[in-house]
This record gives sequence, structure tokens and C-alpha cells, in this order.
Amino acid sequence: MRGLPGVVLAALLAICPAPSHAQKSADTLRVAWRDSVATLDPYRNQQRSGLILAHHLFDGLVHRDPESFTLKPLLATSWRYVDSTTLEFELRRGVTFHDGSPFNADDIMYTVATILSDPAISVPSNYAWLDGAEKLDSHRVRLKLKQVFPAAIEYVAMVLPILPKATREAMGAEAFTLAPVGTGPYRLLSLEADLRRITLERVDAYYPDSPKGRPPIARLQIDQLTDAASELDALLAGRADWIWNFLAEHTETLARTPNIQVMRAESMRVGYLTLDAAGRTGRDNPLTVQKVRQAIFHAIDRQTFVRTVIQGGSRVPEAPCFPTQFGCDAAAAVRYDYNPARARALLAEAGYPDGFDTELVTYALPQWAAAIQAYLKAVGISARITQLPVATAVRQTLDGDVPIGQFAWGSFSINDVSAFLPFLFTGGGNDYARDRALAALVTQGGASTNPNERRKLYSQAIRLISEQAYMLPLNTYVTTYAMSRGLAFRPFPDELPRFYLASWR
Repeated sequence: MRGLPGVVLAALLAICPAPSHAQKSADTLRVAWRDSVATLDPYRNQQRSGLILAHHLFDGLVHRDPESFTLKPLLATSWRYVDSTTLEFELRRGVTFHDGSPFNADDIMYTVATILSDPAISVPSNYAWLDGAEKLDSHRVRLKLKQVFPAAIEYVAMVLPILPKATREAMGAEAFTLAPVGTGPYRLLSLEADLRRITLERVDAYYPDSPKGRPPIARLQIDQLTDAASELDALLAGRADWIWNFLAEHTETLARTPNIQVMRAESMRVGYLTLDAAGRTGRDNPLTVQKVRQAIFHAIDRQTFVRTVIQGGSRVPEAPCFPTQFGCDAAAAVRYDYNPARARALLAEAGYPDGFDTELVTYALPQWAAAIQAYLKAVGISARITQLPVATAVRQTLDGDVPIGQFAWGSFSINDVSAFLPFLFTGGGNDYARDRALAALVTQGGASTNPNERRKLYSQAIRLISEQAYMLPLNTYVTTYAMSRGLAFRPFPDELPRFYLASWR
């Protein structure tokens, strides 16, 4: 993936046609992104693009309003706690899946059973609280929690799309990954080889009282591209109507073109460095030494990084979570100032006075990784950059082959630390600390009914993460959007583009 130099971008703006108005008459919104999904099964990927597709193709029991974060009925018309570990749902009647099959309690039972038994579930920590389901009748079910979990309903709203039992069993799990059937406002229309193009069409019979509403735009055409330059070229050449996550340096230039509008908004995503403290890439790895990891923390000027590289109002989060999330206690984190001299001294104390060679694996924009590489080089650490597509980087991470990773996590837009810390620190494939005491704190923090107790446990976990220098929060994300001026689109802080709310002007 490569960026597009400003002078080249300016030239393209001068010679490229504006986004075509023909797409308005064709009623097709053309989206281009490079965060390519390899599967359309909502439970088998951990990418943001997969979550976006899931919220268009599928519905869950509960809907979270993107502006107020209030919870509203979706496939369930109501819910209540029967006791501290049992949630009961009354299901909506008259709903059908995209293939015409009726929705009922059997689909809930099947979805929960799949989550709890399928080894291909990509983010098991999203469902660690779930113990099973009980069918009361065709339109009443109960979800059983393993323990008290105050954030359960938010997880139900954000990461529990309902699968069609009869259809998925008939198709088989693998076939379903490329031909999903849900109850969402859009259905899959067509799919090109290797998922390079995904086309969705509006479900005209979508149930009218859904809080998502009937989509104003008839079709979504999603082109999964390989790099940022291709996205910009597609927008400027009139082959796309919407792109996002381009370099901040292009914002002003794009905004000056008459037929393109640009938006920026901070999102619930944190960019970070993860360090192989556990030695998964080899026990002789210098990163297993605490002072080495602390040296890396002191070597990086995060304030300058967010101001000059990320831009747009990005912040440096002190704690390993998004600042608004419940339990994200910045005061508990050990602070590491930018201090190259201290970094070099720590390296010498650790037995690496001349530094060492390592690898920096990333799917972030190349300019972001290059900045981190330069900071490390200045204190003697030579980090070879391995730039990978998101899906490839995820696989390599899960396989334990990442010495230093420059990644990001958006918590599936759940405003609770239980959606962040367990992803990285409870023994799963993304855990490069493998600290049992830390895992216990994180797990206990998600299991308490007492808010003060939860805060205390999470604060202790944050203190331990920062003391041991397991993971360095770099920046909050400021999401950049560019699109045709003919498109009415609104970004939300949960970084979930809702194309079902978009319309043509």
C-alpha cells in the first residue's frame, strides 16, 4: 500500500473527471475501500469492513442508536433480566430472512450454538460472557450468561447478528461465507472472484418499524482495492462515490475540488504498538526484556506523531483503550515521556548498547509505520517494515509471528473496556504478553456487577500493562471521508458507516 504525493494528487484533480452523477440516476452508491474482507460470515473476521457489512446484511436482537447510543428493539421487541445472568427476549413476528424463510427462536438457538462451538470464530473474547440459550416458545428466548456481565446488552446490539438456521445448515458453513443470508436492510446481489466487488441491493420488504429504516439508496457496490492510491484514483476518476481513511495531508486538496466533499471525525479506534513480551517469535527476542520495551516507549514522540502524521485532532491515549470507554482509567497508566537519551540508557542496561534488529509488521498507512521506524532507528533499533493487507496481518498475528505490530482496534464500537482489553490480554492469538495475573484482572473486571469494583480491577490491569510496557497506545483515529457532493452521508463516532441512512441530494 502506498500514499499519493500531494503534487500528483493536485495534477489528478486537474485532469480527472468529477464523480459521475450517473450513479445517482442508477441509484447505486459505489464504495471503495482497501480493508478487504475474505469472508462475508460476520463471525469469521475481525475487520472493520466485516462489521460494516454485517450491520447491512444482518440484524441483531437489539439496535444501538448511532447518535445517542440508546438501545432500541430490532429483532427483539423487548427484553428483561430474569435474574443477574439471564436475559429474556420477546422476538418480533412476521420477519423473514432474505431467502424468504421465517425468523423465529430456532435461529437464536442456532446462532448461539454456532458461536460457542465454531473454532473459526475470529474474536472469541466478544462472546466469552455467553453460556448458552434457552427456547421458551417460537418467539421467546433466554440468553444465559457465564457470570454477571453489565455490558451484555451492548454486545448483543453490536456483535450478535442472527444467522438463519435452516438456510445455513442446508448450505453448509463454508458456502455461507460467500453467500450470506440475513434479515438486514440489504441483501447480497452479486459477488466477484476473490471478493473484489461486492454488490448489495435494498430489501424493499424490510420490516417498516426497524430503527434502521428502509434504505433510500437501492444498491451498494463495494470495490475492495489494494492500496490508498487506488482508492483516491477511483474517486477522482469517477469510479467511486465514497472512500475513507486516506492520508490527512490530502484532506485540504480534496476539499478544494468542486464535486467532492471531505469530512473528518474522531472514531472509537486506537492505534497501538504491541510488543512480543512473551517471546512467541523466539525466546531470544530482545522484546522479552522489560527495559527494552520501556526503551521503545521512551523512543517514540507520540505527541508529534499525532500532530504531524495523524493530524485532524488525533489524541494520544495514555491508557490502552479509547478514552470514553467505561473503565478506561488514564490516571492509572504509567506515563512514558519522549526521551531518546533514557531509551538508549535502558537499552544499554538491558544488554543492547548497540541496539538490535527486529521487524515491524503493520497494515497501517506506510507513512505511519515509517515514522515509528525512524523513532526506533534514532535509538539504535533497526526495524524492518513488513507492510501487509489487513487479513494477512491478522493471520500472522494470530500465528505468533509478529515481533512488533503497529495495529489498531476499534472494540467493535462497544463503549466499554471489556471490548478492548480482553482482545489483547486474555490468552488469545492477539495476546503477546501472556501474563496470567493480567488476564485474571481483565476477566474479573468484566464479571463484576459493581461499577466501582470494575473500575478498580481495570485500573489495576491498566497499571500492569503500562508498567510492563506490553502495549503502547499511539493515537486515537481520526477517520477521513471523501465522497461525491451529491451524497448525503453522516459519520458517527463509533466508526460504523451506515450506508442504509445515506441518500442522494
